[in-house]
Amino acid sequence: QVQVVESGGGLVQAGGSLRLSCTASGLPFDDYVMGWFRQAPGKEREAVSCISWSGAAKYYSPSARGRFTIARGNAKNAMYLQMSNLKPEDTAVYYCVAGPDRNDERWCLSLRHSSYWGQGTQVTVSI
Repeated sequence: QVQVVESGGGLVQAGGSLRLSCTASGLPFDDYVMGWFRQAPGKEREAVSCISWSGAAKYYSPSARGRFTIARGNAKNAMYLQMSNLKPEDTAVYYCVAGPDRNDERWCLSLRHSSYWGQGTQVTVSI
């Protein structure tokens, strides 16, 4: 049984920080990448950050770069997103996603087509 579970969302004031966590289990892959997408009301789901199995390769969206840090846990099925200097426009439901490795330059963006998603965790940033 595949399980992808994220947590750590909440309500914070602009400029504050949150740390999101995700664990995945039961995936039918030897190695897999993991990432975070977010979706705000009325908007498309968008990639925020992704990390390879080894942790060596990372992707950050332009809005996340410089503010968010993604990391893999010692157990490779764990992943974290440290979010700092949060802004109201970061308000969204954040989804953890896992999928097979892809050897192309769109490896993170392509995760939107994965079948392995968490339930989402709400991040709300107040003014």
